[in-house]
Amino acid sequence: MRRVKITCLDSRRIIHSVGGFLFAVYVAATFHHFAAWTAQAEPGVALKQVAEGFVSPLNLLPLDDGSGRLLVGDQVGTIHVLNKDGTLSPELFADLTSRMVTLESAFDERGLLGVVLHPKFKENRRVFIYYSAPRRASVSTNFNHTTHLSEFKVKADNFAKLDPDSERILLQFDEPQFNHNCGRMAFGPDGFLYIGVGDGGNKNDEGYGHAPEGNGQNTSTLLGKILRIDIDKGSPYSSPLDNPFVGDSNSRPEIFAYGFRNPWGISFDRGGRRELFVADVGQDLFEEVNIVAKGGNYGWRAREGFHGFDPKNSKKPAENPLTVDAHGKPFIDPILEYPHPPVSKVDLTASIGISITGGYVYRGKTLPELTGKYVFGDWSLNWGLPAGVFFLASPPQDGKGPWKLERLNAKIDGTTKFTGYITAFGEDSDGEIYVLVNGRNSVTGKTGKVYKLAPM
Repeated sequence: MRRVKITCLDSRRIIHSVGGFLFAVYVAATFHHFAAWTAQAEPGVALKQVAEGFVSPLNLLPLDDGSGRLLVGDQVGTIHVLNKDGTLSPELFADLTSRMVTLESAFDERGLLGVVLHPKFKENRRVFIYYSAPRRASVSTNFNHTTHLSEFKVKADNFAKLDPDSERILLQFDEPQFNHNCGRMAFGPDGFLYIGVGDGGNKNDEGYGHAPEGNGQNTSTLLGKILRIDIDKGSPYSSPLDNPFVGDSNSRPEIFAYGFRNPWGISFDRGGRRELFVADVGQDLFEEVNIVAKGGNYGWRAREGFHGFDPKNSKKPAENPLTVDAHGKPFIDPILEYPHPPVSKVDLTASIGISITGGYVYRGKTLPELTGKYVFGDWSLNWGLPAGVFFLASPPQDGKGPWKLERLNAKIDGTTKFTGYITAFGEDSDGEIYVLVNGRNSVTGKTGKVYKLAPM
């Protein structure tokens, strides 16, 4: 699934190894800092609950059949239909649990990770789903699982029901570890499908299944990339001829941009310049947001945020950071970063989050004060507590330099402080934004909810 890095898993061992006192200090430091943020003057929105009863919802999108209904994809393998009146249809849109790898009962980053509809869905009924399947038999048992990007069609007589027998696997690739899978997808204004792929897992983008320079910097693998494919041409797809590595026998032609760790959030601005926003989860020090252009190298694992990254000393920015890649091409800086201190440290006063969750540039009508701002969040301030945070990013007035980052104060029904792990954001056909939440840091129970951003 998502995006909390392997170092966060390590943090649980660190915390337990030093006893309950340190854990208590860790929690206290987190909420002391959280309170300091909420005390500041900041823009605010209300969160209106629209659905509940999920395990860990990761996708929300309009069911583009003119009905006003929404689809909600749950990590465990189910896709629900959310009616306009806020009720869930008793019949699922899809259930892919039998095709997926068995998920861990605790924390897991695998599952049903991405769902998008073809731009002409009403005409062709095509649906594209990215999910974690069992490891295919042809690869080494050292690999963890195999990612499937598959095309389905809905039933001929029912837009709200996937035909399970219609699956056509478009793309398969093998994942060395369980984490950093990404699976975020979006259709661009050019009609092509853009797909976010993580670096394959593990810390430092190294270990089994990772290139010596890291998968993010290796253009012979799909891992650590933003892909761009034409699902209307070719068999089963084709790579657009202007993709940067088409014709390069040493690189994958599907690659649109590279140098990513786990891009947990990709979206196109539906207004403005229609730019592609990609939130990339950092490892130990920095979370970042990028505006991604064709052929760009966004740095991982040579860089993390605006800083150099040294896999031999990941807790400190590299003293002599690289500014160009192995081909002499300059790395592209993010539009913003924020600090994510090493999880082994108790002092969180420099932290405003630990794992970024990408969102959308707001183009709706109910919150005009947010128009043109990138709305996103962070999974939580603390691994063990549901303390997700909301942010806004605004472009610089002169169009140069980093974007302005500010906290977005979000309250349930305008009064109750939000608690939850922010797993994803969604957008409806009117450009209104939704937040998807899990009440636990695991794939268990039914604490998952969907909220809609609304005026205070």
